[in-house]
Amino acid sequence: MKRWLTFVLAIEVLGIVVSSLTYDSLDFRIYWLGGNAVTDGTRLYDEQLAAHWYTNTPFMATLFTPLAALPITVARLLWQLASLAAFIWACATTLKLTGRSVPLKVVVAGGLLLAPVWHTFFQGQVNLFLLALVLADMHRVARGRPAGIGIGIATAIKLTPGIFIVLLLVTRRTKDAFTAAGAFAVCTVLAYAIAPDASRLYWLQTFYDTSRVGVPYISNQSPLGVLTRILKGTAEVGAWYTAIPQAIGITGLLLAAAWARRGDWLAAIAVTGMTGLLVSPISWAHHWVWIVPALAVLIRNNNRTIAVCGYVLFASAPMWWTPYDPDPLRFSPHLLLLPIANCYLLAGLFFLAHMTFRLRQDASTITNEPSMRRSQPPRGRRSMRLARTARRDGGLECTAGRGTLGAEGAARPAVRFGRDAREYRP
Repeated sequence: MKRWLTFVLAIEVLGIVVSSLTYDSLDFRIYWLGGNAVTDGTRLYDEQLAAHWYTNTPFMATLFTPLAALPITVARLLWQLASLAAFIWACATTLKLTGRSVPLKVVVAGGLLLAPVWHTFFQGQVNLFLLALVLADMHRVARGRPAGIGIGIATAIKLTPGIFIVLLLVTRRTKDAFTAAGAFAVCTVLAYAIAPDASRLYWLQTFYDTSRVGVPYISNQSPLGVLTRILKGTAEVGAWYTAIPQAIGITGLLLAAAWARRGDWLAAIAVTGMTGLLVSPISWAHHWVWIVPALAVLIRNNNRTIAVCGYVLFASAPMWWTPYDPDPLRFSPHLLLLPIANCYLLAGLFFLAHMTFRLRQDASTITNEPSMRRSQPPRGRRSMRLARTARRDGGLECTAGRGTLGAEGAARPAVRFGRDAREYRP
């Protein structure tokens, strides 16, 4: 089994290397050209690069300045190998948050088969770096350590991870939220110092202009993309639409905060990542790499059927099977195909609904008292007695050897089981 797993993983890595050397990834080419254009006045946003508009932040373009000095094939190979390393890091961090002992090879090999992940490599996109930065920072939050720099940098690269700054605020991690905001500000000011003209144009005009991308394209699995396809045009979606992302955003963040209060930061991360995708006006199919922590939550909670269905859905990406083109899908002929054409969106909404139901279902087994919080939700419904044990650092001890809980609340268990306590079982 281990040999077969190593063989599969080697084939996947070889495929990434070969495609990096032979395939001209469109998004990476735009990034590479952006690194060349960032210091050339407003050309970064005034002119199309590779027949497409550059839509990322000036800070993202400044990061590509060193790569832009290299031949594009060499730069692309380095970028894809770094993306692979970021994905492995993200998988390792996710495993730490689950508290489960699972071989990292299994997670990486399975994760590389998910469409959002391999599509990120196919396009040469930045998503895996953002996933790794946010997960690394949130892991520090879960352990009660200072955090925020990774989230701030990720937000400076692409604005959507900024929703995790809001999560830090609503979970009363105020210092970490300010750290993230400060890191974002430093990166943005640095980009302004390097490219003042491009920065002014981006922040005053470009960053909220969705007309520069194909909103109706089938890859856009956001509520705005779905409504635009159904109503046959962006112009048909009125000002009333703003109520939809606001409602989803508030609901999702409240749900994530509720999981965080119970010490389950992995669930909070997965819910927040999914909420960010549903709030954003543009959520391309390759943006949905947040399915990785979402699947980890489902598997850890023993929701295996849902996890398998979710894996199959995000590995097969059935929306690509439906008739599509750059224009909106026609509503009447494809009415029965609408659920398939918008399957990622529906899966995201289902995940939030499931986590809401799970929260209420487990309410009787997870206490809200800070001294009794656990890093992970119970995997059964049997009661057990909790015996506190004082420690020099003010935390509580767990006889299972999983660590301590500090004053701010860490992700590790903060209890010691009594002698006659009954353990939770799946």
